[in-house]
Amino acid sequence: MTKAIMIQGAGSNVGKSVIVAGLARAFTKRGLKVAPFKPQNMSNNAAVTVDGGEIGRAQALQARAARIAPTVDMNPVLLKPETDTGAQVIVQGQRYGTMRAQDYGKQKATLLPKVLESFTRLAGTCDLIVVEGAGSPAEINLRSGDIANMGFADAADIPVVLVGDIDRGGVIAQMVGTHTVLPETDRARIKGFMINKFRGDVDLFKQGAAAIETHTNWANLGVVPWFQDAWRLPAEDIMDLAGRAGGKIRIAVPRLNRIANFDDLDPLTQESDVTIEIVEPGRALPGDATMVLLLGTKSTISDLAAFRANGWDIDLAAHIRRGGHVLGICGGYQMLGQTISDPDGIEGHAGSVQGLGHLDVHTTMKPEKKLGLTQAIAMPENIQLDGYEIHIGLTDGPDCAHNWLTVAGRPNGAMSATGTVKGCYLHGLFGSDAFRRHYLTTIGAQSDLKNYDQTIENTLDLLSDHLEASLDLDAFLALAKTL
Repeated sequence: MTKAIMIQGAGSNVGKSVIVAGLARAFTKRGLKVAPFKPQNMSNNAAVTVDGGEIGRAQALQARAARIAPTVDMNPVLLKPETDTGAQVIVQGQRYGTMRAQDYGKQKATLLPKVLESFTRLAGTCDLIVVEGAGSPAEINLRSGDIANMGFADAADIPVVLVGDIDRGGVIAQMVGTHTVLPETDRARIKGFMINKFRGDVDLFKQGAAAIETHTNWANLGVVPWFQDAWRLPAEDIMDLAGRAGGKIRIAVPRLNRIANFDDLDPLTQESDVTIEIVEPGRALPGDATMVLLLGTKSTISDLAAFRANGWDIDLAAHIRRGGHVLGICGGYQMLGQTISDPDGIEGHAGSVQGLGHLDVHTTMKPEKKLGLTQAIAMPENIQLDGYEIHIGLTDGPDCAHNWLTVAGRPNGAMSATGTVKGCYLHGLFGSDAFRRHYLTTIGAQSDLKNYDQTIENTLDLLSDHLEASLDLDAFLALAKTL
């Protein structure tokens, strides 16, 4: 019989996603068939699934930790922010619509049947489901119609373990405060707690853990020390997007307002000859950058306007005049062209805007989304690589004839006549060891990362060992409920 248990956080970004990934790998190594599940996620860093949909990147990593293929049932509701007050709503992998936050708040309860449908279907495939909540159950102002935390746990009738982040301070107040503000029925659903991101001697927190037990009557499952290698795992939360110091080759990455699918950076951060610099709004693009990398965006036209407002268009033009390299992926590729047309007003007002003009291509936004896993060939070396596409818009023009990347024999991107400015729709290309090695060579870097995929696998194994050593996983499993 399948068992299930839910991990919730005493706040946002307490490490729930990494904890669930580690638990998935740990129990998989114990011989159980494990599946991750997150009822509702909010992220523009999506992954494409084998069944042709999209889910949060964290659930794809958790599926990998469980050594299974990711499916849309692992994250049935995904919110992809497009503005400060609205988001595209993805239900069971497909676009459901675009809603303002206020409207979604009124309608989210209607999605609970779909969430439970996915949960039930997933339960038929495994021995254990480890569910991840979103944000915190202490946000009791969101409890009505909730499908992400206690609303789901109540509907599915599963127990909860609460995670607190001691690194940000005040963890005792986080845990006891959550216990205090929850209504009695929700409070009773929490059966245990764990403390995450502890630096130093964990024995120093014995009294703190005892205080939490005394005030809550929850079982203490352990204290997880700081996991030094967490940065090696693909991140989902925009809060985790950060630069990484390395070698002489400097890659500048402008932080766009609606930056999406920034997992394209992950393999590059592990190259010791490369320094990744995230350029915050208000700062100039560094004049000594070797390459400027324009990542994907959920709102190309508005992020292009913000790009110009920061003066980055002037910086980029100067970078190109100096012979610097530029790569645009997905929305970044669209920005590099001559024009972006949105006749149907998909991203806002209908109309057309001028692009940055560094590639002789034109983009037209279309309602249909291109979504799928993709095999490509990098030219002229004929390097085969796997990636994925997730975008709206068709791009064409003379520079597409400068054929540097093909999918099914057709150009996937474009390149300037000088060869220093390139763009494509393919995400994940730097995950190919052969392509990454070749590309870095062209910009003067030496690759010493031999096998990126194996690095992820090794890190997941280290994470699972880390949790085995610090948590009472037998007690955790005993708390899970048979469905």
